[in-house]
Amino acid sequence: MRIFLAPMEGVVDHHMRQTLTAIKPSGIDICVTEFVRVTSHLLPNKVFLKAAPELEQHANYPLRLQLLGSVPETLAENAAKAAAMGAPAIDLNFGCPSKTVNNHKGGACLLDDTSLIHDIVAAVREAVPTEIPVTAKIRLGYDDRASYLRNAEAIELAGANELVVHARSKADGYKPPAHWHYIGEIRQQLSIPVVANGEIWSLEDYQNCIEQCGRGDIMLGRGLLARPDLAYAIKQYEAGLNYELMPWAELLIHVRMFFSGTSLSYPAKHTGNRLKQWLFYLKRNFPEADALFEKIKKLRDREEILKALS
Repeated sequence: MRIFLAPMEGVVDHHMRQTLTAIKPSGIDICVTEFVRVTSHLLPNKVFLKAAPELEQHANYPLRLQLLGSVPETLAENAAKAAAMGAPAIDLNFGCPSKTVNNHKGGACLLDDTSLIHDIVAAVREAVPTEIPVTAKIRLGYDDRASYLRNAEAIELAGANELVVHARSKADGYKPPAHWHYIGEIRQQLSIPVVANGEIWSLEDYQNCIEQCGRGDIMLGRGLLARPDLAYAIKQYEAGLNYELMPWAELLIHVRMFFSGTSLSYPAKHTGNRLKQWLFYLKRNFPEADALFEKIKKLRDREEILKALS
């Protein structure tokens, strides 16, 4: 079983990918970038490098570069360029529920156009060297969950190597529950790997997920932000071993490293915002994170925040 770190726009950038995979053992096998928006032209190198600086730097984890758009030819052209720049795999986003993205014909809105999804995947698969995987991510549908199987089958037919399924429709948003049993149906029909995603916050959630859709690869997003050792805990469970929540003192080392990296990458007025964003998730499992958040929530000075972290 492989465990993927989900591509969360504005949250899981290269700083977060580096931090979560640096927790040893992390249990994370593959990371996916935030989406690169493709419209009507070939993008410059800097756009790909902003989303995936790992293309120029050594990364200790396999990476997939995600593209989002609706024009097969342009997506294919940009996928080929990303592959030539060193992207180990290309992922296609058909699941983003953002209203802004959907209004510009990207993400989940394409779930109502199965033929277009097929054409996009087929064009990208043809443009990218055969040794580079082409994968896709979908939701169960747009306004309802009626299109989940035909979209999944179209993606396989178009030549995708793998499919990630977020077990909710666009209309469902992120409201519980996740409808994992649909993923089980998709797995029965497809011959390519199908990765289960959505609402796995804990080991108990994982157990409920596999009860409904069977064992297989999974993708973790918010659950991994809230509990950075969740992937490892799941793997220990699958190995028949017990594992306790990692201690806060150990996690705090990585929290400090994350702040050190992010605090120099944003304007001074935003100093600490990324740290506060992460603490908001961490406090779900770590009371110490809640206390730290309260301590720094009004701070903007880097040195004052570093002092609090010490």
